[in-house]
Amino acid sequence: MSKVKNPILSGFYPDPSICRVGDTYYIVNSTFAYFPGVPIFASKDLCHFHQIGNILDRPSQLPLGNDGMSRGIFAPTIRYYNGVFYMITTNVSFGGNFIVTATDPAGPWSEPHYLKGAEGIDPSIFFDEDGKCYYIGTRANPDGVRYNGDWYIYIQELDIKHFCLVGDYKLVWKGAMRDVEWPEGPHLYKKDGWYYIMHAEGGTGPSHAVCIARSKEVFGPYVGNFDNPILTHRHLGKTYPIRYVGHADLVDTPKDDWYMVMLASRPCEGYSGLGRETFLAKVTWENGWPVVNEGEGKLTDILDVNLSEEEALPERDFYLFHDRILNPHFVTVRNPKPDMYSLEKIPGKLALNTAAEVITEPTTASYLGVRQKSYNYTAETRMEFAPGTGEEAGLVILQSEKASLRFVVVEENGNFLLRVIKFGESSNHADSVIAETMLSQKKIAITLKIMQKGQNLSFWYALQDKAFEKLSAEADARFLSTEMAGGFVGNTIGMYASANHRDSTNYALFDYFALADL
Repeated sequence: MSKVKNPILSGFYPDPSICRVGDTYYIVNSTFAYFPGVPIFASKDLCHFHQIGNILDRPSQLPLGNDGMSRGIFAPTIRYYNGVFYMITTNVSFGGNFIVTATDPAGPWSEPHYLKGAEGIDPSIFFDEDGKCYYIGTRANPDGVRYNGDWYIYIQELDIKHFCLVGDYKLVWKGAMRDVEWPEGPHLYKKDGWYYIMHAEGGTGPSHAVCIARSKEVFGPYVGNFDNPILTHRHLGKTYPIRYVGHADLVDTPKDDWYMVMLASRPCEGYSGLGRETFLAKVTWENGWPVVNEGEGKLTDILDVNLSEEEALPERDFYLFHDRILNPHFVTVRNPKPDMYSLEKIPGKLALNTAAEVITEPTTASYLGVRQKSYNYTAETRMEFAPGTGEEAGLVILQSEKASLRFVVVEENGNFLLRVIKFGESSNHADSVIAETMLSQKKIAITLKIMQKGQNLSFWYALQDKAFEKLSAEADARFLSTEMAGGFVGNTIGMYASANHRDSTNYALFDYFALADL
């Protein structure tokens, strides 16, 4: 037995999908407008997951343009059949629903196979015992949308060799509740002669829930479980520590035990800066229906898993830049420019170009970040930077183009300043300087550190090899939460450089980036 601590993937890892091949379990997640897209994780004990790559790691697979941060990739599903891995998802910024394939889950994955006529979002695929493949997804009510979220789940046969839909689609399920909002994220399974549709409904916020229906025929009619929803925290109130539970996927083990992965959020003081994370629950079957965490009926902090515990790999939260390939945990906003950064300009350092683009607009800003994983952490980097006119570089906490916080060295009117700059709703979508200090050097070697405790942010710096000093002002992190900034994403934290709408050939040099829990 192994003891699993929830969440199994901390930080912004929403919309999980899982499959098993032999004794190995694979999870993928939504990435919206971050690049590369759809991280893939592997585990043998459903406890220790390690990232083996990113499925959409080429711009040709993931065109994003300048769409907002909550556009891009929605709700991927991973499945395996006859030696091939399939990942199906929606790019709402370009092309719609598509499939990529691989024989090695670590990649490389194929170019996208776009599915003509596959309307809607949140696609999944199912391979039946006779070898037929079926597409299941969601689409707007074809008779006309009567209210926001008036959608249906539908099934259609899929020619998996030619990646095209076959025949007519069939509307099969609308959800457990009358006039349900947003039936989404459907998956199709078969067990003991029954076909099951499991999906989320109620939207991705406080009313989120997991529901299930079944039929003897793949195209229905489907009848809902009288005990729906089979998992939700909607009834536990806004102060419960785990909220927004939904969007689940099922997996079995070689011992015929069953588990469920799903998304949920862990607010801090009522606000969610981590976004939606991946959790695990135990599933048993009673009278042909799944029961989640029998005797509990909700997510638990710890659960026993009937698998041998795998040796944990060391956490990679301290990143040096000696390799010529960037660690797969790093993401950029939208499709990066080919020359955005270099690991070869100065050996052992990351050179991040001061691009004209800025982080507060839906563009391809010069930014490399990793996911925030807790509310008590330090983020630290050591940087060398000689800013030109109007340029800045340093650390950023990024929620979206609508909300961010920058801890940067900046040039202004011939002066060199270290600043904390807030951008968000409370600043009317304009930069608001909340702390600064003057720097005397024109070429600055500085270590920057952001510390978060709960929803309180403090800012520290060390020039050359001197001791850390604290800037006088602190900041409230709640404006970086989903509740205040909106959207579907969680925060990332990383390195940033910008010439603020000017052309520049300059760059900032970073020795390392570290993210550590307190």
